Amino acid sequence: MKKTSMDVEPADWRAETLERIRRLIKEAEPDVVEEVKWRKPSAPAGVPAWSHHGLICTGETYKNAVKLTFAKGAKLKDPKRLFNSSLEGNTRRAIDLREGQRIDESAFKALIREAVALNEKTAP
Repeated sequence: MKKTSMDVEPADWRAETLERIRRLIKEAEPDVVEEVKWRKPSAPAGVPAWSHHGLICTGETYKNAVKLTFAKGAKLKDPKRLFNSSLEGNTRRAIDLREGQRIDESAFKALIREAVALNEKTAP
């Protein structure tokens, strides 16, 4: 069963932000699969996760931000500097979007396509 934003996050600006992100991800790579993962008592709705030949990114909602964490973000080129969180690690990188903040759509789609290409390249 396909999950909608109301199944996995609050019905406010965060849900609208995730809907916009879903649309951009699908435009960048139509074959991406979205699943809801990591359901637990403290997060009963779980976390949306997008994959194609491996995990691309997750979309977690917090009180003041929507955090898009890229599984292999440290290996991706980010010329438009979308990554603004989790910059110190050797693997992941994240984009924190706050209420009212817009994302550079073409740069985000390029990042998604690059993440998919990296997954395809390293897939078994």
